Amino acid sequence: MVFVTKPHSENFSYARTSNNVSKLFSGIPLVDLTKPDSKQLIVKACEEYGFFKIINHGVPMDFITRLESEAIKFFSMPLSEKEKAGPPNPLGYGNKHIGKNGDVGGVEYLLLTTNTESNSQRFLSVFGNNPEEFCSALNDYISAVKKMACEILELMAEGLKIQPRNVLSKLLMDEQSDSYFRLNHYPLCPELQGLSSASARNVIGFGEHTDPQIISVLRSNNTSGLQISLGDGSWISVPPDQNSFFINVGDSLQVLTNGRFQSVRHRVLANGLKSRVSMIYFGGPPLSEKIAPLQSVMNGEEESLYEEFTWFEYKKSACSSRLADNRLGHFERIAAS
Repeated sequence: MVFVTKPHSENFSYARTSNNVSKLFSGIPLVDLTKPDSKQLIVKACEEYGFFKIINHGVPMDFITRLESEAIKFFSMPLSEKEKAGPPNPLGYGNKHIGKNGDVGGVEYLLLTTNTESNSQRFLSVFGNNPEEFCSALNDYISAVKKMACEILELMAEGLKIQPRNVLSKLLMDEQSDSYFRLNHYPLCPELQGLSSASARNVIGFGEHTDPQIISVLRSNNTSGLQISLGDGSWISVPPDQNSFFINVGDSLQVLTNGRFQSVRHRVLANGLKSRVSMIYFGGPPLSEKIAPLQSVMNGEEESLYEEFTWFEYKKSACSSRLADNRLGHFERIAAS
């Protein structure tokens, strides 16, 4: 489902790249959660890309379509109505400005907690006394996606041969888990309308970054725009698939695996043909959780590549940085010379 809103006419940011990336990459790792080799494929994908696609995920399609429909209703509202759910501090409705450190993009968004009651209160001002449809769709979706994320983390643990099986998933299942949910809408980009793909410029919808949490679960409509960075610094475009999910390794998971898994740098480019709607669950640990490489992942005399930190400390550091900054750089151990 795609809808059209009035294009933005403000200044744009441009992607820094030596060539215009237009071809969709067909080599994205694919994992079928119903297959017995899924845990090995997940580990391989996390080591090589920090990113993979999930099929046969078990999330009811009705949950997906209901939330997308509610998101479209919200983003189709007049700006004055949407702003009742803002300003983002950091939760709430935001438009173009991403965070408080100068990052901008062709995106409007809702950043929400995964706490049911908190979200209901926020949307009373937007939907009057009847936020139930939006909140019901939101809660059903988050519950199902969280369950899938935990299943994936347990398959990771099995693939890494570490015990207990829930060593990672328990961080998301904890009642104090600091997890978030984001709805993004990328309107048509007026600067790209009428241009061929060969002459179009790479206009930023959401700037390059890694996710600070443990795991991110992304789903979008069938509009292209998502790109990931490979180890050599080149960018590849991810073919959209509205029936599947994409998984990002986050910075915290990179640390927990002592760098064996790499958090994936990614970005979204604006589209001149169709608007894009995406939904992302960010699975995070409790604020007090200490993040350090798991001993069960370390081999023999292997040393930790990172200083121990709490999720609160890392979150605070991430919030004070720009999107493209190497946030983990502040916590890396300097090897003795």
